[in-house]
Amino acid sequence: MRSSKPPACELCSALARALLATLAVFVFFEASPKFPVGISEVHFILGSTLLLIFGVGPTAIGLAFGLLAQELFFAPADIPQYFMNTTTLLVPLFVVSALATRLIAPNTAYVDLKYSQALALSTAYQVGAVAWMAFWAIHGQGFSAENMANIVTFGGAYMLVILIEPIADLAVLAGAKTLYRLEGSGLLSERVYKGV
Repeated sequence: MRSSKPPACELCSALARALLATLAVFVFFEASPKFPVGISEVHFILGSTLLLIFGVGPTAIGLAFGLLAQELFFAPADIPQYFMNTTTLLVPLFVVSALATRLIAPNTAYVDLKYSQALALSTAYQVGAVAWMAFWAIHGQGFSAENMANIVTFGGAYMLVILIEPIADLAVLAGAKTLYRLEGSGLLSERVYKGV
């Protein structure tokens, strides 16, 4: 279903959602708990939540710019790893976006998702992030026993996030369900309230 908004309004809406996603990612990385485990830190990224609320394009921009802001202001030592960190967030996002088109019927608004659908999306995002992080760890450190043990420890810790993120997805969507005045505002993806 094509939007009836003029192209300039669609661009403004996408930019507003990208800005909101950037702010959310920055807050997630700085304000939410993070735990150093194995090869990296365990974060609550809420990638599938952002995808459902803002759409894939604005979420991709938000992940890239939110991470950049976090690294510039709070973790400048991580700047040389920006490309690696960004791809670790974006590759799973694009995979989950493709998965969502197969998992969620075209006429289903995101506010009507089932827990099993939110769990599948969140699990796919987290598994993708762990797999991509493992790729980078093996690329940099090889297959040593210590590196592999660190990857397994990191992966196991990240799987605990899967218990929380689907609940966050559904809580955010339930909140959106009660805020129907946001429908058509351009601040949320059109798919939040309407099937396409």
